[in-house]
Amino acid sequence: MIIKPKVRGFICINAHPTGCAANVQSQIQYVKAQSAVEGGPKKVLVIGCSTGYGLASRITSAFGSGADTLGICFEKPATERKTGSAGFYNAAAFDEAAQSAGLYSKTINGDAFSHEIKAKTIEEIKASMGQVDLVVYSLASPRRTDPDTGETYSSVLKPIGQPYTSKNLNTDTLKISDITIEPASEEEIANTVKVMGGQDWELWMNALLDAGVLATGCKTVAYTYLGDKLTWPIYGKATIGKAKEDLDRAAKALNASLAGVSGQANVAVLKALVTQASSAIPVMPLYLSILYKVMKEEGTHEGCIEQAHRLFTEGLYTSAPRLDSDNRFRVDNYELQASTQAKVEVLWDAVTEENLLEITDFKGHHSAFLNLFGFEAEGVDYDADVSPMVDAQFI
Repeated sequence: MIIKPKVRGFICINAHPTGCAANVQSQIQYVKAQSAVEGGPKKVLVIGCSTGYGLASRITSAFGSGADTLGICFEKPATERKTGSAGFYNAAAFDEAAQSAGLYSKTINGDAFSHEIKAKTIEEIKASMGQVDLVVYSLASPRRTDPDTGETYSSVLKPIGQPYTSKNLNTDTLKISDITIEPASEEEIANTVKVMGGQDWELWMNALLDAGVLATGCKTVAYTYLGDKLTWPIYGKATIGKAKEDLDRAAKALNASLAGVSGQANVAVLKALVTQASSAIPVMPLYLSILYKVMKEEGTHEGCIEQAHRLFTEGLYTSAPRLDSDNRFRVDNYELQASTQAKVEVLWDAVTEENLLEITDFKGHHSAFLNLFGFEAEGVDYDADVSPMVDAQFI
């Protein structure tokens, strides 16, 4: 079939297998061109491995440190009439590339929140890896089913305490208008913490610890975003912020429980990027369009792979990591430079529908969005007839 993007609001409902494979290869080539991750991991589990920062972390582990990797994702395979999800194609392409490089690489496709997938993962580690020395937790999901109670919780993107009104960009119509988001209820806050907080990270790490599959000196990291004052009302001081606070709580608890294997748990704060998750958050498409403009002009713009490689070389595997007062790795330092944020704020105040394409990088934002699904990848013929079926050897 000829596969063209089908965009519905903040999601693209199809994906291009060749384009996704090209994206994975591009990230691999970036990592290969950098210096190796000195003292890096050798046996890695990536929970949420198929897109964004999780995928970039897996690529950095394998091709920057020669690591064997096991990935967990929950992705949709293709049929003869419908494409698979982008994450499905990404994970399949990664497995093929890593195995061709002589590395162990397997992917488990299933609900990472379930006890079943945790048990299956432990089985595979014991059988094929022995123990792991790095666990990356990079899940992004709008809902979670508690594996003990069976109750399903849904997260919300809302402020806390009072309504929040701000500029918002409709990426379909390119209309800019004020949007008001009502504050979350206590139940909504609690549910968001259940989905996006640290509970499942703890369940994973404790299950791995109890099974004896964590190597002495193992590290684990979970990813978060904090932002600055333009995004604080919808991030830091909102329901997502409460969930992120729970990640910090979990990191402290895990450092205590991992002491017996000399383990280390940290949250890593990364920069704002176009992801499937951020595209759904009000305010973010406009903020990102402006941020991309400023950071590209400053020469400081980074994508997921640049951020992941820098996290490994400047945070996880260095004797002098960049840590904040809450023991979090900070790789968002370029975004949060005072001069950068000052420029962003000036453009935020100045942007209108008439000058949107001139003073922001909305075109770059839109291209990055399509790229998530394998479109607008360099060197790919999108008029070619391709099969949506990809032979992924997932467990």
